[in-house]
Amino acid sequence: MGSDSDLPVMKQAAEMLDKFGIAYEIDIVSAHRTPEKLMHFASTAHERGILVIIAGAGGAAHLPGMIAAISPLPVIGVPVRSSNSIDGWDSVLSILQMPGGVPVATVALNGAKNAGILAAQVISAADSSVREKIIAYKQEMREEVERRSAAIR
Repeated sequence: MGSDSDLPVMKQAAEMLDKFGIAYEIDIVSAHRTPEKLMHFASTAHERGILVIIAGAGGAAHLPGMIAAISPLPVIGVPVRSSNSIDGWDSVLSILQMPGGVPVATVALNGAKNAGILAAQVISAADSSVREKIIAYKQEMREEVERRSAAIR
């Protein structure tokens, strides 16, 4: 994440990764205040065994795109509503509107939970144990909807 102020949103991704039994790193890497750290992180993440990067950022939200420009790994961007943002739209558009050749998968504003799920789904393409946990999670969601549906009928 670009700042510790993003942590309340980004911890939702960590919670989902925990649910699926996926190890992760969490850190503050600012595209604007720590560009050298950003370059090192993005250029070496795949060497440390990282498979997917979730990058959350508010305001100008350059972190996900800069990581995607450097890293060979898939990047999921989480636009974060911040104190200096234009109701979050600047973050959404900064992450969503990437140039051709530098893709960033983008989730909803403050959508770190979905970023965690999407990262798990990417990993599940090559890891059947994670895939089984995704299948079970989706079944739990279906059962919860059915319980709520039955409760209001």
